[in-house]
Amino acid sequence: MSFDIFGLNPALRKAVNEMGFEHSTPIQTAAVPPALEGLDVLGSAQTGSGKTVAYALPTLQRLMAQPKAARPGPRALVLAPVRELAAQVEATIADLAQHTSLKTALIIGGEPMPPQAKALQQSADIAIATPGRLLDHMRRTRGWGLEAVSTVILDEADRMLDMGFLPDVSEILDKVPSGRQTLMFSATVPSAIEGLMSRYMRDPLRIQIDPPRRPAEGVVQKVYPVSSAQKYDLLYALLTSVDATATVVFTSMKRRADAVAAYLRGRGLEAHAMHSDLTQSARTKAMTAFRESKFKVLVATDIAARGLDIRHVSHVVNFDVPDYPEDYLHRIGRTARAFTVGDAMTIMSHEEKNAVLSIETFIGSEIPRAALEGFPYDVPPRLTAYRPSPLARFGAKGVGKVRRRLM
Repeated sequence: MSFDIFGLNPALRKAVNEMGFEHSTPIQTAAVPPALEGLDVLGSAQTGSGKTVAYALPTLQRLMAQPKAARPGPRALVLAPVRELAAQVEATIADLAQHTSLKTALIIGGEPMPPQAKALQQSADIAIATPGRLLDHMRRTRGWGLEAVSTVILDEADRMLDMGFLPDVSEILDKVPSGRQTLMFSATVPSAIEGLMSRYMRDPLRIQIDPPRRPAEGVVQKVYPVSSAQKYDLLYALLTSVDATATVVFTSMKRRADAVAAYLRGRGLEAHAMHSDLTQSARTKAMTAFRESKFKVLVATDIAARGLDIRHVSHVVNFDVPDYPEDYLHRIGRTARAFTVGDAMTIMSHEEKNAVLSIETFIGSEIPRAALEGFPYDVPPRLTAYRPSPLARFGAKGVGKVRRRLM
């Protein structure tokens, strides 16, 4: 639907137009109106479905209608699990607020604390923070507080709980006014989220968009079987065989990310690694350059699987098959953002076939196998999906029954 249905302030509507958003996504269509009314909302939707805009627009609109707080401190608070996601959220909110007087502050680790403390005390209407760094400021800094907060947003709430942030999040929420509006957005809604919701939300409206185990619409998935010894060569061949605007290559380990990026540079492709061992300034520099299309290949660990929101990413390559099926969805969700199209290519060695089988079971469909034409395979790739053995399917308790059936 058109964003006109929301009755947005002209300053916000102008920003939406300038950002190139023509139609609202399903999560935006469902969540923006009740959030504008001040209701608590629990929104569950796939990665890449537009959740940031779904909570940012009503929050900005409501802040514009409120008088400035008498006490120093932010009037809205967004909590995110990792620095990269927080930085992306801050950038999106700042773009939406560019024609208003509202100010944002990014409160994350790896950056100097004094400028953050100054922003919290003097200028920020909206603070976008990781829980640990915000608590550091709350415990060390005097002269400001969370008493003026009228809206709290928990972004990627399931990820925050997975990372062990429940005590930090609870401590923060206990210090904001009980009459606040609470918006919670998550890719999944596990039992821990239910507990957090019952404790801190007031009769929330629950919105679920799309089944939680389905890849985003527009993602073309393929698995490329290859021997372990030829993974690097196949990666290079795949990258040079496609017309990609931007590609994210995922690895399972930080050292592997560095090795893959170095290998690609040695073959003449400009590629940069991003993982948690890099300084925050180095990660920010790499992300900014990638977002500005100064290079086309970013090699990352799963630290970027949820925090990366680059609309022009056309290809995702799983150099290593992820251990957990959920991580596969998060990775391939980096492409086909907001109803665009994209390609997700998984390079699979023989040792990783069971991990791919687990992914296929999780998403409820087989992923087509493919071979790259002209590539000198040392072992011909198998282009049919693996099947679990009957014994594996039925488990130990069903062994006798299966054996009788097979005889």
